[in-house]
Amino acid sequence: MELRLILNGKKAHLPEIREAVQQLRKQGHDIQVRVTWEGGDVERLVAEAHQQGWNKPEKKLVIGGGDGSVQEVVSALMRYPAEQRPSLGVLPLGTANDFATACQIPNTPLAALEFALANRAKPVDVMQATDLETQQHFYFMNVLTAGFGAQITAETPVELKNFLGGGAYTLSGIVQALNFKPYIGELSSPNKQISGGIIIGALCNGKQAGGGQILGPNAYLNDGLMDICLVRDFPATALSQVLQEATAFGNGEQIEAEYVISWQTPWLETKSEQFIPTNLDGEPHKFNHARFDVLANALALIVADSCPCLKP
Repeated sequence: MELRLILNGKKAHLPEIREAVQQLRKQGHDIQVRVTWEGGDVERLVAEAHQQGWNKPEKKLVIGGGDGSVQEVVSALMRYPAEQRPSLGVLPLGTANDFATACQIPNTPLAALEFALANRAKPVDVMQATDLETQQHFYFMNVLTAGFGAQITAETPVELKNFLGGGAYTLSGIVQALNFKPYIGELSSPNKQISGGIIIGALCNGKQAGGGQILGPNAYLNDGLMDICLVRDFPATALSQVLQEATAFGNGEQIEAEYVISWQTPWLETKSEQFIPTNLDGEPHKFNHARFDVLANALALIVADSCPCLKP
């Protein structure tokens, strides 16, 4: 069987990858490897693959890297018409590998490549973010975080990541220590409109981010919906209530919440008084006025029939 592997150059030196490719070649598989060197190489190598026949779902293209590499290859593939996009597999080589982990894709090179060869691709959704000021489109497969979490992702403590996943007991200390000011804006979707101050927001197509933190417990890759979770600005007197709501969310409980709010929608439009920092599967952006859409069945992803990220 034929497979094209685009490998993050930072991981190309790993002997287990070379050994896996050589072993599969000895078994008769045609494993073709391309390695990135600098920014923009993923897009260039996807274009090269497209020109060389990886331009239909029957062909398998595997990205070797972390969540950021997956975001890059998804963005590159979305430049082509749906019928010209190859099936996408993942060889997890990042630090967290949240997307691959949630999809139960094997995390060793040989097992991941054997998995890509043995399994069929399933149609999944892709998230499109449109900057309504510039009309630029950006794409991601897993999770977008916005506001406080995205602003300090690079330098803030594990405690914040724990909170994003439901460990709400550090919220008071973090907010007080950093004297964080909420982002003021409006959110509109078909079934809900919200205005006021927002501290943290997450738009989920996948289930987890931040090294295993569950942000979208009810999210599926193939349901045509995004799961939204946000924490609204709250007075100090409401801290106990916020902690209870955040804990309930982390436990997957359905409650009537005032500050920790979640719902599902096919699209969301946001407008704020200031630029809001966001993180799209590891790719930082800032939006002032943006729209987010679920592009249903946009890509064919190589996952097992029992993948927990697919709606039964």
